[in-house]
Amino acid sequence: MDEIVKQALAKWPNVPHCHGWLGLDARGNWYMRDDRTQAEGPFPAAKGSLLRHDKLIDFIQRNYEHDADGQWFFQNGPQRVYVELEAAPWVWRVDEDFALQTHTGIATERGACLLDEAGKLYLATPIGLGLVHTQDMGLAADAIEQGVWPEPEQVQAIDLPLRFSHVLSPARRHVAAG
Repeated sequence: MDEIVKQALAKWPNVPHCHGWLGLDARGNWYMRDDRTQAEGPFPAAKGSLLRHDKLIDFIQRNYEHDADGQWFFQNGPQRVYVELEAAPWVWRVDEDFALQTHTGIATERGACLLDEAGKLYLATPIGLGLVHTQDMGLAADAIEQGVWPEPEQVQAIDLPLRFSHVLSPARRHVAAG
């Protein structure tokens, strides 16, 4: 977490959390979701505006974490901006040597391979569950075919959040908690 964020947290510890305003799609793209977008429906059906400002994206990614309930958020100064997830908290990029890194640039080790009913490939790692980026599926297939990665376990996408302790929609959870 950035030092300036830590200082803001200490200075203003009781700022209300923000829900529904930020989304992460299955390709690791961030979306800003204003009131109008949120009124159009849940993420990812109503995505919002794709963030393109590199420094803002870097700031979000450096301050991207999860709480004890498995809700992922961006710590924006003293405020937690909870993230709506399309598929999983991480999107994996695969290097030519089959090494993995998150959409935020963190290197990690591969654990289990999971294939859902739609043909999406997920990897469980020490830092959590993520979806293999669509552009890296050829490399992932090579890793499986060469025996570098194990054969995927067949799963249902709907079961993954409970199994891997993450929340796809903190906004829906927040509204339900009332």
